[in-house]
Amino acid sequence: MIDTGTLSLLWSQAMIAGFVAAGATHAVISPGSRSTPLALAMLRQPGLQCTVAVDERSAAFFALGIAKASRRPVLLLATSGTAPANWLPAVIEASQSGAPLILLSADRPPELQGCGANQTVDQIDLFGSHVRARHALGTPAEGFDPGYLQRLAARISEQAIWPHPGPVHINQPFHEPLVPGQETAASSPLDRIVISRPELLPSPDDIRDLSDRIAGRPGIIVCGETPLRKGYADALTALAARLDCPVLAEPLSNLRFGRHNRSHVCVRYNTWLSDPRAVQEMKPDWVLRFGTVPVTRHLQAFLGNGFAVHALIEPWPRWTDPMQRLTHVLRADPVAFCQALLAVAPDPAPDGWHATVASLEATASREGTGHIGVLVDELPANSAVFIGNSLAIRDLDTHSGSSDNPLLFFGNRGASGIDGNISTAIGIAAVHGRVVALLGDLTCQHDLGGLALAQGRDAIIVAVNNGGGGIFDHLPQAALPEFEHGWRTPQQIDFKHAALTFGMAYERASDCDIYRAALRQALAAGGPQLIELCLR
Repeated sequence: MIDTGTLSLLWSQAMIAGFVAAGATHAVISPGSRSTPLALAMLRQPGLQCTVAVDERSAAFFALGIAKASRRPVLLLATSGTAPANWLPAVIEASQSGAPLILLSADRPPELQGCGANQTVDQIDLFGSHVRARHALGTPAEGFDPGYLQRLAARISEQAIWPHPGPVHINQPFHEPLVPGQETAASSPLDRIVISRPELLPSPDDIRDLSDRIAGRPGIIVCGETPLRKGYADALTALAARLDCPVLAEPLSNLRFGRHNRSHVCVRYNTWLSDPRAVQEMKPDWVLRFGTVPVTRHLQAFLGNGFAVHALIEPWPRWTDPMQRLTHVLRADPVAFCQALLAVAPDPAPDGWHATVASLEATASREGTGHIGVLVDELPANSAVFIGNSLAIRDLDTHSGSSDNPLLFFGNRGASGIDGNISTAIGIAAVHGRVVALLGDLTCQHDLGGLALAQGRDAIIVAVNNGGGGIFDHLPQAALPEFEHGWRTPQQIDFKHAALTFGMAYERASDCDIYRAALRQALAAGGPQLIELCLR
């Protein structure tokens, strides 16, 4: 008779081999006792790159970064009790932004539930509506079918990818003993199950109807955050050129930088849309929207105006319409949509329409780019850049400009939290080799533990120290007498000591010239770096 620890390991090995066969390449493990069989299976599985992260919250955001950069499901493992509860903020972000995570929580067996057993909580529905699916598995049973577990892993991987990428939760109870009593061989290589996912093609009738509605009329294209997709930039900018309309593209659309046709891409709209006179000149008949809701409030307010056509092109089953103005929702792959609309060759906008918008763009102030200008000037081609929420993303939106230099921008804009930003950025570095993260001081303070994951990686963390929550300076709360104490909350962290604690090189910059030199040095040196940019 096989011992319980060995049985649990064999069960876990079959499941993990199934995930690898389905395409998983990364696993993030937080140490614990109850999760031992799954941890051993991961650590011994060929083809699976494992990272151990002590802090479960940091581990989850690190896995999120890997998932965002790779677009592959990432395995995340924790023991029972409060451990998986620490995943919740990252799970929410993954759900909102469409990042595939496979959440493996180890658990006590059924007889220890609800009786006060140590480190035991109800984990079955821990993540509620924030997961695409949940699986409450039984304890490993002798004589189990490995093929079942392998196919279950393939099904779970598919649930994390299609039709809407996101997290899937598996709760796996184990009996003690948890350590195997005998050696086991690694699971034999598995044949990958071939899964064909349909490309969401727009209806030809819907395309012809839309073309009739927008042809020869002034309009705009608005692009929010969009997952990286081959051919997207070329297809969308070709459509804009055909329609002779401006593209208002936020940085996370990844349309501002690169060698695609940027002749119709606008990047200074946050400046000129703040001028009521400019808004009066902008009277489009139609709007085509791609990706998430734009960052800037000026553009959001503009989109709140009524248009004859306000169309969202969205392949995922989500509804992004906080302005409550949509007239059309087209469930289609963005590239396929652009190609289909190009094929019917709608007439371009009236003469002078694009010139009007181009004039607003050309006359918008280019001053005050400051540290944002330094960042985009110094980054090498194909750099991965993670931008924090609150003021950082808004400064980038206003001041990034545009260039031929291909840069890849990432952010956590699903739920727009400041938690886990360092960990997410370093997860992106695990895929791209290097990341530069521009974060606020409170954002850094919120995830200092994530710096532990920077060891051995090319990760440059730029902490913009503006004396606390600078975003609140732009909100009505700034007029309150309690503002400084209750909202601005100047941080008290000495970032030099934080960097030294985690073995990172440190530089302090008090102006943009010093910052430029520090950034150049960090890029040349490689390895984990923290630059504190003081803008107080």
